[in-house]
Amino acid sequence: MDRVKRPDKRAERARLTREKVVEAARELFVAQGYGATNLQEVADRAGVAVQTIYFVFRNKRTLFKDVVDTAIAGDAEPVATMDREWFRAACAEPTAAGQLRAHVRGTREILGRVAPIMSLISAATATDPEIAAQWPDGPDPRYTVQHAAAEALAGKPDARPGVSVEMAADLLFGLLSPELYLIFVRDRDWSPDTWEEWARTALTSQLCADQGGRRAD
Repeated sequence: MDRVKRPDKRAERARLTREKVVEAARELFVAQGYGATNLQEVADRAGVAVQTIYFVFRNKRTLFKDVVDTAIAGDAEPVATMDREWFRAACAEPTAAGQLRAHVRGTREILGRVAPIMSLISAATATDPEIAAQWPDGPDPRYTVQHAAAEALAGKPDARPGVSVEMAADLLFGLLSPELYLIFVRDRDWSPDTWEEWARTALTSQLCADQGGRRAD
């Protein structure tokens, strides 16, 4: 008789505890700042012992990295952006216009989580310079993602002729930046829907070929 694999209750409890701690830390870091928040406060808000936080995360610096990584990914799963289902599905779209539509929508979800903590990241890095050392040296990970999207875009039949992969990557990197998102959504009070439509239209006009006198849409 085949054995039914039972859920690992201990692993599930550990996952839920980690999520509670990360969410509590994010709330306190945003409200009070990285430097002003201590791990006992995080433990109290998460409803766990402070020793649990030290056991799981070792220190506040590592916990902060998990807060940022979770904001980017949307969950705590160790899956890179380029391996995420939304990104792979966008790149698999048969047309450049379709890829841009899906790519901008997926990027909007990330920016909605990350943009509000950009100032927190800058302040935390200034407070603790070793925070930046937790992320690998090398090209900006966000640019790496946009370059991969540009490479996929270049092979589509409606991609604009004469636009190099590097130029396409630069446009994606610039127009889909958290800084520009904040200018429109926070500073100019655009809705995320309005920003998404603008970004998609702007990128489509730059990266998709004309079709009968009209931009690909």
